[in-house]
Amino acid sequence: MITIAVKDASGRMLGAVSRAEEAALCIDRVYLPGDVVEIDGARHLFAQMDQALSPGEIYLPQGKMTWPVPWGEHRLAYPPGAFEAGRHVIRVREMTARELASIRNIALNPADLRGNTDFYPHCTANVETRNEACFCARNVIDGMRLNTFHGEWPFQSWGIGAREDAWCRIDFGREIYAESMALTLRADFPHDAYWTHGFAVLSDGAEVSFSLSRTGDRQTVSLEGHRISWIRLERLQKSDDPSAFPALSEWEVFGREAAETE
Repeated sequence: MITIAVKDASGRMLGAVSRAEEAALCIDRVYLPGDVVEIDGARHLFAQMDQALSPGEIYLPQGKMTWPVPWGEHRLAYPPGAFEAGRHVIRVREMTARELASIRNIALNPADLRGNTDFYPHCTANVETRNEACFCARNVIDGMRLNTFHGEWPFQSWGIGAREDAWCRIDFGREIYAESMALTLRADFPHDAYWTHGFAVLSDGAEVSFSLSRTGDRQTVSLEGHRISWIRLERLQKSDDPSAFPALSEWEVFGREAAETE
């Protein structure tokens, strides 16, 4: 049974629905600070948290999740007007066995949030330019690859504030087989620089060295099917461009589920 509930900051129920395999909830309300969406009933779900957001796969280790509605400056990473309408629709369904067996961008999660979460994939970093939402880590797994400008949606990215020790990490919440990854650098040249080299550190202890070029196209790196629960980009080497601002627009990891019995 899939359950969707929306509550206000005091815990008062604003609306709820439960369905066997697929649920949809319409909320007539202008969201206020502290409003949360709660979902439970399965671990592998395909969800659209608001009509303003793209749908995507989420994994709930405990079979339930809490999603605080983005508010204030956090909304700069979302479409203009997102969450401000007087009516909102949330859709959730359980993923099929066929979907779970397929190779896909297993890092994609438009619902990811800054800070701690109880659902995955989840992206974090040790630095985000000026601590601004439009440069935060979660932007690189939201599915948006527009990269010829920098700043608010749809050009949100992960910015490193010129830090030389910047790292970015994706946690999957369970083990997966990672076949490859694709990096889409922000390419607002000449404002931007780019990274020429870096390392992908895997949770199984492996390290993958990779090189990058000055391009806004996807750049693919083999991960050779390692069984991992997280992956981290680190030791990123900036080009000799005068700009101090390399940045990442999207990070895709292509893989499949690792069966719990293996």
